[in-house]
Amino acid sequence: SQTADTTSVAEDTVAVEPQTAKAADKLFADFFFDFMSKKRVQMNRILFPLAVAENGQTRMVQRGAWKMEHFYQNQDYYTQIFDSDKQRDEAGKRDVDTVVVEKIHLKNGLVEQYVFCHPQGFWVLASINKVGLGESNNASFLTFLQKFFADKKFQLTRVANPLSYEGPDPDGDDEETIVKRKIPAHTWSEYLPEIPRDQIYNIRYGQNSAEGKEKIFLFKGISNGLETGLKFRKTGSEWKLTKINL
Repeated sequence: SQTADTTSVAEDTVAVEPQTAKAADKLFADFFFDFMSKKRVQMNRILFPLAVAENGQTRMVQRGAWKMEHFYQNQDYYTQIFDSDKQRDEAGKRDVDTVVVEKIHLKNGLVEQYVFCHPQGFWVLASINKVGLGESNNASFLTFLQKFFADKKFQLTRVANPLSYEGPDPDGDDEETIVKRKIPAHTWSEYLPEIPRDQIYNIRYGQNSAEGKEKIFLFKGISNGLETGLKFRKTGSEWKLTKINL
């Protein structure tokens, strides 16, 4: 049974990495950093054979067929999607039993959902679901982003002009002073680490994103911790970038 498998993996992990397991499992973010950067940790924290569901079919991946998944380890940042400022503030702080890491491929419209659970006090990868953008929790927003990040002409029709900005003064040297101002729409991308071309990520800490009227697309620096938030609002069927928050 899954419970028996889970217990087995947890006990296995303690035997292999006692210090790491105890420290890293308090917060998912700490565990996940080890999971994507250390092969030994990753192999010991997957419920093999691993269920991978796609197009109504489920296949089981054996331990010997698994390839190391580094996620965003080699990037300078990762991304997250929230429904509100409150949800953004609570992310990672909630005591949750399930976290879903979504690897989103904008070009081919695929979302790989890596489902992690926390049995016996240890985080493990329990299953993977592969769904189309239209089947995901953020269906209309992801479908919009697919075009927004790829098409420069489309971008300018979906950025408020002028655009609200809140963050360090872009014209000054003082990074501590936060200013609120309006900026020209065409400068929006200058405040981003980069415009994503294909692969983005989302980490759902127990929240089930709703098809609401607001989304926050967050770039989070891995080494420096700097955050850039893009706030989008939906009017009718159209999403529009309304604010940049640094």
